[in-house]
Amino acid sequence: MHNYHKHYKLKKVVITGIGAITPIGNNVKEYWYSLINGISGTAPITYFDTKKHKTKFACELKNYNPNFFFDRKDIKKLDPCSQYGIISSEEAIKNSGINFYKENRERIGVIWGSGIGGLLNLEQSISDYINNGFYPRFSPFFIPKMLIDITAGFISIKYKLHGPNYATVSSCASSSNSIVDAYHLICLGKADAIITGGSEAAITKSGVGGFNALNALSTRNKDYKTASRPFDNDRDGFVLGEGSGCLVIEEYKHAKNRGAIIYAEILGIGISCDAYHITTPHPDGKGIVIAMREAIKDAGITYKDVDHINSHGTSTKLGDIAEIKAIKKVFSENIYKIYINSTKSMTGHLLGAAGVIESIASILPLTKGIIPPTINLFNIDKNIDQKINFIQNKYIKKKVKISMCNTFGFGGHNVCILFKKN
Repeated sequence: MHNYHKHYKLKKVVITGIGAITPIGNNVKEYWYSLINGISGTAPITYFDTKKHKTKFACELKNYNPNFFFDRKDIKKLDPCSQYGIISSEEAIKNSGINFYKENRERIGVIWGSGIGGLLNLEQSISDYINNGFYPRFSPFFIPKMLIDITAGFISIKYKLHGPNYATVSSCASSSNSIVDAYHLICLGKADAIITGGSEAAITKSGVGGFNALNALSTRNKDYKTASRPFDNDRDGFVLGEGSGCLVIEEYKHAKNRGAIIYAEILGIGISCDAYHITTPHPDGKGIVIAMREAIKDAGITYKDVDHINSHGTSTKLGDIAEIKAIKKVFSENIYKIYINSTKSMTGHLLGAAGVIESIASILPLTKGIIPPTINLFNIDKNIDQKINFIQNKYIKKKVKISMCNTFGFGGHNVCILFKKN
């Protein structure tokens, strides 16, 4: 009889490259500077006239000009969502020092996440079609620019990478799921390295209008700078952000053999579903509890070993409370020894790209010995334990060995990733 079951020896998986383009920095160096200095990326929306919108601010990229990165021919093919992804992947690949000419490119892949994809292209193309008189037509780039998987395709074509290539879509957990998939493929020996991350570009008329219709966005128009205020008693919704992040993830021996600098090890992952409501989290954070416990179990550690949690912390009334309830259930009294922050207080919510840029904000404290603050936290919600250390408004210096990054999405998707100092 044939034995159809292969037994894999799981591989150690590490991070060797990071890249980012965010509302508070167009590369990792700028992003980290803004994080530790508590700089808000929130500003009035410049992309369109907000007269008809309840929310008139967002976390747009600053000083971004696609002509600096792409020629006109390529810009026609690329929605901003893909532009951002290509830019962050270029930085991460350069940062990793990997030389693809010396690698087996059949063993290197690209896995990319986005919750919405080419929304601006969709919006503009339909508007142009409707308003184009007697001879309406769609651009031949309409469908490719809209597709969520197209960013992974562009990155692989640019570097001639023939390994696994696809997209993950799980709403705001999309890029975290891309990291999870990359981790699994390398663990199982299916790839030597994966370029992974996510991008989002949803600050459009329909993006802002759609989230306004859900009553999900803050409408603090007169005090927009402090509108993103996770865990604060007066929060009224999240602030929409945009951008991209990228990680180069490698099998440990492969990274060591090429002399790579290692930022961190992916120690464990947990994934789950609330199975409760499409947009509202389980009130007791049931699915979040499952994801965090699975990550701790997968890592082979105890809850006492976690030093820092970069929370999902969106600044929504229900979401923040559910997450803290879940963390308290998992960590019990040890929660008071853990430093918990939400970097969304500075970047806003990057939807499908949130997980990867927040993974970077979880990895860097391992090497820098600094944990960024939660800004705009003036009065902790009366329904949240006041003794929890949310790193209010100013960074702290702290040796961190293990960081946890939580990411959740509409549909009840939950992802928890544990990073360990190398």
